Amino acid sequence: MAEELVAQELVLTLAERCALLIRDVPDYPGPGVMFKDITPLLADGPAFAAVVEHLADVARLAGGIDFVAGMEARGFIMGAPVATALGVGFVPVRKAGKLPGPMLGVDYDLEYGSARVELHHETIAPGARVLVVDDVLATGGTAAATVSLIEEAGGVVVGLAFLLELTFLAGRSRLADLPLDVILTVD
Repeated sequence: MAEELVAQELVLTLAERCALLIRDVPDYPGPGVMFKDITPLLADGPAFAAVVEHLADVARLAGGIDFVAGMEARGFIMGAPVATALGVGFVPVRKAGKLPGPMLGVDYDLEYGSARVELHHETIAPGARVLVVDDVLATGGTAAATVSLIEEAGGVVVGLAFLLELTFLAGRSRLADLPLDVILTVD
C-alpha cells in the first residue's frame, strides 16, 4: 500500500502536489473569505523543497539574478531558501515601521484601506537584477508596490514568482508586462 502511494506521488505534477497540501480555511480572517493555508505544504519537506527548486529554476531561466526579494511575511519563507539555492542575497520587503534607520517606502491601496512596504535604501545596488517571490498573488497590490520600491531603489525586476495565484482577484493585471511564474492557479 505504501509503495502504491509513493508511486502515485511520483506521477503528480508539482501543481497537483501543492493543491493536495494547501488547506482551505473558510471565513478566515473574516466572513466570506476562503484562506489558503500553506502550512501543510511547508511541513512536507520534499514538497517544499520541490517548490523552492521550481522557484529557483525561474530565476535561473531569467539569468544573472543578484537578489531575491520577498514580502513580509510568507514571502520571507518562500524567498529566503530560493536565494540560498541560487547563492544570491535575499532582500526582505517589510511592512511599515519594522526597519530601523533610513529606508525607502511605497504606500499602496488595499481593498479596505492602505498599507506601506519598506526596505533599506542601500540594500539594492543600481542595476541589480531582482526576482520577486511570494506565496500568493491575490489583488497584486503588495507585489506591485514591491516592484515600485525595488525600481525606486535602482534595481531591475526581472520577474515575479508565486506559489499560488487567485485568478478571480485579477492581481496579474497590476503587474504590467513583467514575466510572472505561478505554480498553482485557483479560479
